[in-house]
Amino acid sequence: MEFEILGNKDTRSGFGEGLAELGRTNENVVALCADLIGSLKMDEFKKENPERFFQVGIAEANMMGMAAGMTIGGKIPFTGTFANFSTGRVYDQIRQSIAYSQKNVKICASHAGLTLGEDGATHQILEDIGMMKMLPNMTVIVPADFNQTKQATIAIAEHQGPVYLRFGRPVMPIFVKEDAKFVIGKADVLQEGTDVTIIACGHLVWKAIEAAKVLAEKGISVELINMHTIKPLDEEAILNSARKTKCVVTAEEHMMNGGLGDSVAQVLTRKLPIPQEFVAVNDSFGESGTPMELMTKYGIDSQNVIDAALKAIARKN
Repeated sequence: MEFEILGNKDTRSGFGEGLAELGRTNENVVALCADLIGSLKMDEFKKENPERFFQVGIAEANMMGMAAGMTIGGKIPFTGTFANFSTGRVYDQIRQSIAYSQKNVKICASHAGLTLGEDGATHQILEDIGMMKMLPNMTVIVPADFNQTKQATIAIAEHQGPVYLRFGRPVMPIFVKEDAKFVIGKADVLQEGTDVTIIACGHLVWKAIEAAKVLAEKGISVELINMHTIKPLDEEAILNSARKTKCVVTAEEHMMNGGLGDSVAQVLTRKLPIPQEFVAVNDSFGESGTPMELMTKYGIDSQNVIDAALKAIARKN
């Protein structure tokens, strides 16, 4: 199956456009930023809604507390900073003031994973999905491209409760249709197949698409699933596909421990024990480099997805 490339753009710009649209359509939406307006593409919202935009400076913990308080008055706060500062720096505030209290805060995190690139290991958080999915009441979403990030940003404003929305910096192909419907907790089956199921999220969805094309040339039929919502997880989509293909590969720009693959493995262990291979960073911090160099070095490129698929198929009974 050929996927039409509709353009090339970073996912953080999808967040920026979605937030700007919300500013025009939902008067309860407010935005808070920790001194990274340009990086988070929040400029348009700020320009059009200066009275609903709050620049808190480099004070992320305060930002989370402010956002939690704003929900009490019926506002829908969207916080914006890098993923590392959106989670690791403020985990206590998120746990106590947002997740435990079930506050309607949307934690919007850019520059996630290795593809932050040259900023290096201190900024390349690879544990954030695990940290957020373990919190009761938290919804975790990792969209695949510019269009889907915009759609997800708009969708989470209608969702009642805390959300962690994760996206990135590099320019990537756009393949999700502009008018596609985004449903929280409902996976997108991009391609049906019979030999192996590949379940991916974020930037690794495009890498999985590239891998599926190469595998098809080898005569291997791939079922490809864009699992944009990590929590709540679409268990039905996983099991329906796995029953057909009898083996699974998960692919993500995250640590192997605690991420998408971990969640899928729990489903398969409990309900359908079959071979699973993981494409993820294996217990390592990152380093400075270009996004694509780092994806290759740390084993989360399209070739790694191909290798994992062949290995999973070979393990089938």
